Amino acid sequence: MADLKGFLDNSFSLEGLSHDLAEGLSKLARPMSVTPGAILFEAGDPGNGCYAILDGSMKVSMLSVDGDEQLLAVLGPGNVVGELALLDGRPRSATVTALKASRLAFIDKSAFERFADENPGLYRHMLSIVGKRLRQSNDILAARSFLPLPGRVAQTLLQLSETFGKTLDGDRILIHYKLSQSDIANMAGAARENVSRVLNDWKRSGTISRISGYYCLEQPRVLEQAATL
Repeated sequence: MADLKGFLDNSFSLEGLSHDLAEGLSKLARPMSVTPGAILFEAGDPGNGCYAILDGSMKVSMLSVDGDEQLLAVLGPGNVVGELALLDGRPRSATVTALKASRLAFIDKSAFERFADENPGLYRHMLSIVGKRLRQSNDILAARSFLPLPGRVAQTLLQLSETFGKTLDGDRILIHYKLSQSDIANMAGAARENVSRVLNDWKRSGTISRISGYYCLEQPRVLEQAATL
């Protein structure tokens, strides 16, 4: 599966994986396609493997007991979802839904374990990935608790730029994914009207702009400072 091999060599989520391990994992994967709106898995489902996103985009969310959705992340090509299941085998902790038609590669937990037992370096690499995710979760939790709203919005835009960002001239970053203010507000844990005021203030000051419907971070360093605790 050549496109998965290229993914594993260049993935944001699996950065630093050796050539041999990437090639071995690519042989375990099963390609699949999903349509927009398809639920990949729901919170509480068995953790039977992980998915590499080759093309398209997925959202990670949780539902409250009242049925309100909290958007945790939007992921695109280069990301992996469900990797915790490879290590702990526990039920899924969130729901993952396709936002666009997407091509994925599924790696079964049992097949992964057999391969990793023969190549223990893979376990070390996966632990570093989980550690990175844990730090990101801690940063988000701390931001929700201590950062004012502009800082939370800045953090959301920077997080999206890591997955969908394209560097333009002068260190500008285009988030090459069309987001609504409601999406940003959901991820930042705030009301859309309040987030709209923050975004409009940043547009007037030249901190961000809109280019063909995409958000562009004109002054990423200003956002980084706003997102710092």
